[in-house]
Amino acid sequence: MIEVKDIVKIFDGHVVLDHVSTELRDGEVNMIIGQSGSGKTVLMKSLIGLHDLDEGQILYDGRDLAEMRNKDIRMLHREVGVLFQGSALFDSMSVMENVLFPLEMFSHLNREERQARAEFCLQRVEIPQHLWNAMPNEISGGQQKRVAIARAIVLEPRYLFCDEPNSGLDPKTSLVIDALIQDITREYNICTIVNSHDMNSIMEIGDNIVFLKDGRKEWQGSRHELFDSENEALNDFVFASELFKRIKKQ
Repeated sequence: MIEVKDIVKIFDGHVVLDHVSTELRDGEVNMIIGQSGSGKTVLMKSLIGLHDLDEGQILYDGRDLAEMRNKDIRMLHREVGVLFQGSALFDSMSVMENVLFPLEMFSHLNREERQARAEFCLQRVEIPQHLWNAMPNEISGGQQKRVAIARAIVLEPRYLFCDEPNSGLDPKTSLVIDALIQDITREYNICTIVNSHDMNSIMEIGDNIVFLKDGRKEWQGSRHELFDSENEALNDFVFASELFKRIKKQ
């Protein structure tokens, strides 16, 4: 579990995160949602440690991120997997080499063990063996996302961060990626944090949703509680389209 305690982040005198507190739970897809400029990307980067806080604490299972020494931070980074927007696969590496890369950089496994782990992860995300030696530009966007997920989980992370995982994907493929993220989260009891504005994803896999507005936490709850919320700002954001307005009325 990640505990966010009353955190503040200020850029050039502008308060971007204004005393945000929340809990991000293991075995659940924790979604950070909000309009552009709401602070969700800054919150995600702060959670990973890319931004120093001006106030507050971020605790990884009781470990204060700000008080960690270099050795502790390196150990934490081995527990963190990141799925970048756009997949961010290495163009010069094959599918297999992309998944092997974190193991070669951060694990103490021997060559055979690294290979076995990479093969397991590619099988888990259902990348067929005949594509393992393909280059990223030779596979589809959905397959690239699957490979990126395999790379993100290859070190068996306890925490998985996903930045707009469905960016650039068609609706059908997005549903497949959503289901894969949810299945992996539950199967391995990972604390998964997803930064998203995709309403379909929010409705499908949002176990624990944190809604930000103007740097403040406006609302928190599950996807099932969205329809019963009386928070005006949340309703304006979630049910902005005519389709979702009709769904809410049903």
